[in-house]
Amino acid sequence: MRSFTSLYFELDETNRTSQKLAALKRYFRETPPADAIWALYFLSGDRLKRLIPSKLLREWALEQTALPEWLLAECYDTVGDFAETLALLLPEETGRTDVSLHQLIEEQLQPLALLPDSERKALLLKTWGQLDQREKLVWNKMITGEFRVGVSKTLVIRAVADVAGVSPGIMAHRLMGQWRPTADVYDRLVSTDATDADITRPYPFYLAYPLNGPAADLGPIEKWQAEWKWDGIRGQVVKRGPRAESQDPSGNAGGLDSEPSALGTVSIWSRGEELVTERFPEIQKAASTLPVGTVMDGEILGWRDGRPLPFAHLQHRLGRKKVSAKLQSDYPVVFMVYDLLELKGQDLRARPLSDRRAELRNLIAGLPDKAMFPLSPTLEARSWEDVATHFQQSRAGAVEGVMLKRKASPYRVGRQKGDWWKWKIDPYHIDAVLIYALQGQGRRASLYTDYTFGVWSSGKLVPIAKAYSGLTDEEIRKVDSYVRRNTLERFGPVRVVKPELVFELAFEGIQLSGRHKAGVAVRFPRMSRWRQDKKADEADTLDSLKKLISPFNAGPLPLEDQALTASSARAPSNESEGRGDARAI
Repeated sequence: MRSFTSLYFELDETNRTSQKLAALKRYFRETPPADAIWALYFLSGDRLKRLIPSKLLREWALEQTALPEWLLAECYDTVGDFAETLALLLPEETGRTDVSLHQLIEEQLQPLALLPDSERKALLLKTWGQLDQREKLVWNKMITGEFRVGVSKTLVIRAVADVAGVSPGIMAHRLMGQWRPTADVYDRLVSTDATDADITRPYPFYLAYPLNGPAADLGPIEKWQAEWKWDGIRGQVVKRGPRAESQDPSGNAGGLDSEPSALGTVSIWSRGEELVTERFPEIQKAASTLPVGTVMDGEILGWRDGRPLPFAHLQHRLGRKKVSAKLQSDYPVVFMVYDLLELKGQDLRARPLSDRRAELRNLIAGLPDKAMFPLSPTLEARSWEDVATHFQQSRAGAVEGVMLKRKASPYRVGRQKGDWWKWKIDPYHIDAVLIYALQGQGRRASLYTDYTFGVWSSGKLVPIAKAYSGLTDEEIRKVDSYVRRNTLERFGPVRVVKPELVFELAFEGIQLSGRHKAGVAVRFPRMSRWRQDKKADEADTLDSLKKLISPFNAGPLPLEDQALTASSARAPSNESEGRGDARAI
């Protein structure tokens, strides 16, 4: 635990990528596999569920510190992070020992979920007594399910790959999907002899870079393929098997939701490495006819009458473990396919996109259920002006814009510049008033950085969005100072703020919603600028926000892989859109 805590603070205390990478490589080289795999688990973004309710943690901490509850609340308000507050207030360790990370987790952390409260309390107090202040902080973050530190998963993968002596792409593939944090798994991960050909997991996703300059700067149009940027859930359909022959490095064949059959195992993965097979049983059923050893990349879309539906349609399926026949009927979906990564067990990623596309077209043509796997159409464009015309059609077609892919490009790993670009339509904008504020986390734990905004309705401000990104550090400090000087009420950690500050919010989409007080929900809201030139009464109204919701009209987007000529493009919409709501894209 001592070395992992030191690594945590090394990563937290520097912004230099080279220093973070050096610290990670040193740790993974020097740490036993049983500890290294748990470090990898947490640093990759995985978390254990909250093991003890905050109420009990608060009660037991008060007993240990002999502090009044109001003082603990004041300390929490000042620090802004519950795990750190407890670490600062709890008494110094009485029986400190350097327990290994895996023992601490497997013998003293995971059992907390199964014990009665009296035994749970005794075990927790014992652990607190073994740890110093910094170790308590890391431990408390594990207990509360809020462990995170300033390091990207990409950098962690790069560090482990360097230690193993393999490429980051191979390591990223080995770490995709679900795996158990055991010493044996770690040994397989870092082995130069490990093979990935039969792993029933997805490949690392290739992510497009935003196009910020003129499309014409990309060179001759003949070298590029243009297609729609679909507004759904990025995913991969994987069919490999049979189950007995498809062991992944964790010892799990397929995934928890995989469907075994004599013809192989079908798994559906989101870009967030979540197994979503059971949420889309109709896609799973249709994929059972794929050849064994097939991996397709594409987008799960709400779909009806040959047209895409708004992303809100998909949200009815996302929170479900089991999807009834009625839900499938009310909220139908398809898997819009745009790339073929593996066919009959052969990895195609190094081949040019044009070759993969040809193989994909032949594969789809031979499927009995072609309707479930429509092929993402390429857009005919003899010039970049034609592409721009298609781009103007995006909103009318209920898509997010246009994807530009170099025909000769391989399927790479992660977000890389050069071959795949996304040209997205502009977001919506609205002026709203800051009404509530909450302290941030991590480096911003002592500042009010999480804001709730409202717009006017019948003379009152109604909340319409929460946002925490978009301001500079200097602006954040100024807003924090304003919040502290202009707090009207407090509700736990939330402050009601005097409604004077106006901000321009950008967001990707808007839908009617019965779950929200304002009756609307916006997607991916963020602050685009602080409108210091405006007064609160000049902010937008709920009626003006609702006017951005137009009747759904997805224009005729052809599904066959043939031309959509520029002359057939619809006139551009006057509205402006964007993205919102957490998705695994």
